[in-house]
Amino acid sequence: MTPDTITERRVTEHRITTAGHKTFYLAAGPEDGPMVILLHGWPELSLSWRHQLPCLASLGFRAIAPDMRGYGRSSVYPRHEDYAQEKIVADMTQLLAALGRERAIWVGHDWGSPVAWNIASHHPQICQAVANLCVPYRSVELGLDALIALVDRTVYPVEQFPAGQWEYMRFYEENFTSAQAEMEADVAATLRVLFRAGNPQSIGKPSPTSRVRHNGGWFRGERPPDLPLDENVLTPRDHQAYAAALARNGFFGPNSWYMNHANNGDYAKTAVNGGVLEMPALFLAASYDVTCETITSQLAAPMADYCRNLTTRTVASGHWMAQEKPVEVNAALVHWLATSVPEAWPG
Repeated sequence: MTPDTITERRVTEHRITTAGHKTFYLAAGPEDGPMVILLHGWPELSLSWRHQLPCLASLGFRAIAPDMRGYGRSSVYPRHEDYAQEKIVADMTQLLAALGRERAIWVGHDWGSPVAWNIASHHPQICQAVANLCVPYRSVELGLDALIALVDRTVYPVEQFPAGQWEYMRFYEENFTSAQAEMEADVAATLRVLFRAGNPQSIGKPSPTSRVRHNGGWFRGERPPDLPLDENVLTPRDHQAYAAALARNGFFGPNSWYMNHANNGDYAKTAVNGGVLEMPALFLAASYDVTCETITSQLAAPMADYCRNLTTRTVASGHWMAQEKPVEVNAALVHWLATSVPEAWPG
């Protein structure tokens, strides 16, 4: 490996201010390389893409991973409405402009996925291609009612689970303060509970998220249990970084992303081209993601009607796909870039 290659793979830290919003981001790869912007979800950080940044950089891409609004070293806001999709999309479009680029390839996971989908559907001129992990198009960005309409009622009978696996989202709306309090009671323990590898035995069974409302919280309104760290997803160092950031900022910002379903649904209605995406799109489904379950349910069905150039792949992982199965994710992402977006290939 040459010194130049080592430099291009190195991940560096940056801060930038746009329209009063401060964004911290990680960057890797040659500054003139084709740009890929990676958007994390709940309750993660730019660090979530630690396996993808050097991989893309080594191929000659300029890979960028920001801390999203309310997270890490980016701006934190005091109102629920500050975390609506329209505002978050504006953060990202302004970041792209500040980086001196006219367009990028956008990649998202979890709540980062609706941001990437919304960028593609509202600002197609700045989206060369779009890829998302676990969360399909035409799902969460449309609001909670749209999600509930796609619930698999063979797994979630309406009498027992009115909102299906999305019962936890209803709990946030009804008991936001208590949800925040139980997560913040022991942030490190909360993260050890959340960040678990996928389990094949969970397939076909109700997700733990479906019981949150009935149980009065993720942890029944008490402190989180003291589970061992699942190092298939996080190393002790990664876990420490997540815990430090969330202990500093708290869960108000991250959880507020769930408090804008109506506003987000209205915003989705303003998409150009009726919401139809013409650019290359990639969706990576997780075999063992029992919340964002797209293998047997209809959750991903609407996406097929709205993406004109869609590639789908399945990864044998749980929800934290980019961290649990980085080799498989990197391979799928790079193969798609090479075959579906060849004009963006470096050099």
